[in-house]
Amino acid sequence: MLEISPAKVVQVIFQSREGDRADEELEAFIDAMNEDEKTSLVALAWVGRGAFDAAEFDEARAIAAAKATTPTARYLMGMPHLAENLEAGLDAMGIDVTEAEEDFL
Repeated sequence: MLEISPAKVVQVIFQSREGDRADEELEAFIDAMNEDEKTSLVALAWVGRGAFDAAEFDEARAIAAAKATTPTARYLMGMPHLAENLEAGLDAMGIDVTEAEEDFL
């Protein structure tokens, strides 16, 4: 079960695309999330990059929670293609973010 709102995921996607200009804001935004949100965000990125499929999302969340040794923001911001992975993860999970994207813009 996704424990983060699609709107928050969309904000991470948009901020990660801004690159260095938004790094501090993105790090602060992720750091302010609760542990369930952070775990879901990592698992969603893993689904998006193909490490897990959508049916294995709960397993991915459990592994993300168990193996969290690096601050989540730094881990995710160091991930190549973070925005694309999150978009692909949302798509794989069947989550439509059209409204969230419109609200963000």
